[in-house]
Parts: sequence; structure tokens; C-alpha cells
Amino acid sequence: MSVDAIVIGAGANGLVAAHYLARAGKRVVVVEQHQTPDLSADIGWIPPRVVAELRIAGLHVEQPDPWITAPLDGGGMLALSRDMGRSVEAIRRISPSDAQQWPEFCARVRSLATVLERLYLVPPPDIETRDPRELARIAGLGLYVRRLGKQTVIDLARILPMSIAELLDDWFESDVLKGLLGALGVWHLKQGPRSGGTAFNLLHHHAGSPAGVFRPASSNITQPLAAMPGIEIPPGQRTPALAKNGRATGVTLDQSGEEIHAPLVVSSAPPRSTLQAIAIELDPVFAHAVRNIRANGVVARGTLKLDAAPDYMSLCVAPSLTYLERAYDDVKYGRDSAAPYVEVQRTDGRVELHVQYVAPGKHEGLTERVAQALNVRSNQVELQPAEESLYHGELTLDQILFMRPVPGWSRYRTPIEGLYLCGSGTHPGGGIPGAAGRNAAREIL
Repeated sequence: MSVDAIVIGAGANGLVAAHYLARAGKRVVVVEQHQTPDLSADIGWIPPRVVAELRIAGLHVEQPDPWITAPLDGGGMLALSRDMGRSVEAIRRISPSDAQQWPEFCARVRSLATVLERLYLVPPPDIETRDPRELARIAGLGLYVRRLGKQTVIDLARILPMSIAELLDDWFESDVLKGLLGALGVWHLKQGPRSGGTAFNLLHHHAGSPAGVFRPASSNITQPLAAMPGIEIPPGQRTPALAKNGRATGVTLDQSGEEIHAPLVVSSAPPRSTLQAIAIELDPVFAHAVRNIRANGVVARGTLKLDAAPDYMSLCVAPSLTYLERAYDDVKYGRDSAAPYVEVQRTDGRVELHVQYVAPGKHEGLTERVAQALNVRSNQVELQPAEESLYHGELTLDQILFMRPVPGWSRYRTPIEGLYLCGSGTHPGGGIPGAAGRNAAREIL
């Protein structure tokens, strides 16, 4: 079988790339790696341009209100709303000083997030370019930041390398408020809140959210994308890319052994797994850089099976920055956290779990510790083992923008002619469903 293009992976980025290529007149086949589909929701901001350009119908985005609740010592909950005024009143009950700071903090962080949103809708800046168009684009971004005002320029330079703990200690006094904000700063990172650069992770996951909302939305985007006409999706098979003499040639379907040939292969799988299958075709220096991508899996996902739906839509168990740092200390030394950071989200009739920090292995006693943190029975908690990072590479300062997935190869290309990457391991990273797929397809075309 021969086609114009093969896309590996039927997640949001793979399907978005496939539809852009198909709309350019190419015959596109999408091959899925997993035998069973991942039924969990897609987390993160979907750029409106993706929805508009592909005319995606049937998209459902969950926007819970309150967007987070956190248990308080002595009983009760801190519930933060999408309405700024209600959030201020909720915070005032635990800290009048923090309530006064909240609106300004939210406004300044939202201003910084808009800079990232502009960066994420295009390929990363080419720092070696002499192309006048690329230089004009970089200059335009600088002008945009300058127009945001002197304070935003200062905040951008100061906050990006900071730890989330330093940032929050500058603004707030309440442990519980700092805990639930700090949790987003370490989301999917094998780092603690006192690690440098974690303030950037908060900004990354705030992209696309309203001021004062510090959890990304969840959606069903893969479902309408998979149902849209224009692409072919044969039954799921695990599929390594094929290459010969420095060129991509297609894929092999593992179970049947059938080969599908195409001059263009676009992979939304992790860069390491995509490229290790054809390592013999790679330059050793490049192969070494790919092997060294940090993609530590520290999150176990799962579901919570309750007799009745919980009162909350989203719950965070991370009562302080110290709690998060101690949870990280355990995984740093290769063991599951004795007191993990846990988030629960109710969406589409499912109650999904995010459990961090966990180490690779059997996770003995982890289910019981999660149940204890949530005050439920252990048989109500179902967890999947932690694997490689869902983001295919941690979002640290040395693995973003033009250094993602590896320095020198940030624009979705690989050294193999005709083989491109379009997954979360590329710019802009995980938690922005469809952005990398759109950027990669536009770069290919």
C-alpha cells in the first residue's frame, strides 16, 4: 500500500497534522500505536486557530467552576472560582492579605501567558536565521512584549528562571493557596517547587486560561478529529517508522506485517521511541542527544470509582509547598512518595486521578496512600503504572523553544529526509493539544 503521507499516533497532535496535510490534497493514513484507545480527556488549551481552520464540530471543553477546591486544616474547603470576585472572597476567609494580592498577581501572570500563546502558534524562533521574514517575526514578538509595558518586560526576565516557590513566597502567605498554585508549577516534572525554572511551568499551563484560573481545561478533541472525513485510520497497531539510506520509506504494521509506503512520515510519538527504531540511520551525535532527552515519568494516572459523584469538579491535595517538596524528595531517590500530590477531576462521567510523585515499579502501597489522602476506600482507587512522561520530554528551560526536542532540530524535522515529528516532544510541548500538529504540518507544507 502506498500513500502520500503516514502519521504515527492518533492523539490530538497526530490527527491535527493529518487533517492539515489532507486538506492540502495529500492522501493520509493515520496509524495508532496502541491496541486500546486512551479514554482520558485531553488536558490543555486548544488554540482557537486549530478549531477554526479545521472547522472542528462536536468539540466539548470542560470548564469547571469552581476550577479548583482544596481541603483546609480543621475542615472546610478553599474553592476558587472563575469569577474573580468570588475567588477574592474565598481567599479573604483564610488570608485578607492574600485576597488583596490576588487580582494583581492574576493580571500580571495572565499578561506573561499571552506572550507564550503567541510563541506557541508558530514554530520556535530560529536563532541562526538570516531570513528577513523570520527576523521580522522575532522583532514583532519583541515589540509585542514591549507594548505590554515595562512591568511585563521585568516580570518576563525575572520570573522565567525562578522557582515556583520563590514566586509564590513573594506574593502570598497562605500555605494552602501556595500549595495548589505550586502544584501546577511542578505538573509532570521530576522537580520540586524549589527547583529553578518551575515558575515557567506555571505560565505554560496557564496559557489559554482566563485570569485567575490556574488549571488547564479538559476536552474531547481527539473524538471529533478522529470522526472527521479526509483521512484513513486502519485498526490500531504498534508501528515503528522505516527508513533506508537516510530517507523515510513508511511503516510496518506489527501484527499483520503489512508495510505502508510513503515519502512522508510524521510521528506524534515520543522522539526517543520514534528514532530509536532507525538508530542505525542516525548520526551518533544526534542519536546521543535524543537518548539524553529527559522524559521522566513521575505521574500515575487512574480513576476513582465512587458510589455517587463527588461534590467538587476538581480537587487538589497539595496543602503546602513543603508538602510538595517532600513528595519530590522521595521520587528523587527512586521511591514512591510517602504522601503524594493528588488531583482529582470529574469529567464526562469519569473521576480521573493525577498522582505525583511516583517512581517506576510496582507501586506497593501507593493505592492505599492515595485513598487515605482522598478519604476513600482503597478498592475505589485504580491506578496505571507511571511510564515515560506524557509530554515526551520535561518542560524545563533547557528543553523548550528552539531546544525542543534537541538543540539544532527544533522545527519538526529530523536528519532522516521525509521524517518529521509533531508530538508533545516538540515545540510547544505537552498540554497544548493540536499546536505542535498544526505547526509541524504548516512547516512540512
